[in-house]
Amino acid sequence: MSAFRLTRSYHFSAGHCLANPDLGQDENARIYGQCYRQHGHNYLLEVTVGGELDPATGMSVDLGVVDAVVEKAVLKRVDHYDLSATVPELRDVITTGENLARTFWDWLIPALPPGSLERVAVVETANNVFEYCGAPTAEASREPR
Repeated sequence: MSAFRLTRSYHFSAGHCLANPDLGQDENARIYGQCYRQHGHNYLLEVTVGGELDPATGMSVDLGVVDAVVEKAVLKRVDHYDLSATVPELRDVITTGENLARTFWDWLIPALPPGSLERVAVVETANNVFEYCGAPTAEASREPR
């Protein structure tokens, strides 16, 4: 973990419906309730990056770089689209908040400086915030002996 962390927030609007294509209509309606119907959200995307303080700038992260990466890697692909029907990269993804956070992580990780991405959060509603911090490493997931 870096000495400094910065979280930037971004807004996007998108529609979707939650459905597992392997399940029937009744089972999807039972599992996902109202979210099985087509609906939309005004999402908030939080991206946390970390870095060491650059003594020349006094900053740990270049905000312009982060903003440009998020715009290109995520926002241009999802803002004002139907996530479950018109975003090709989400074609086989059940567009839950959890899956969106993990997908956005996967889109951002190669575009940001190595090791700088620490957290992606998708705020779907005031009550629902989904966070993803990357897959556990083999080292971290080992049981103590």
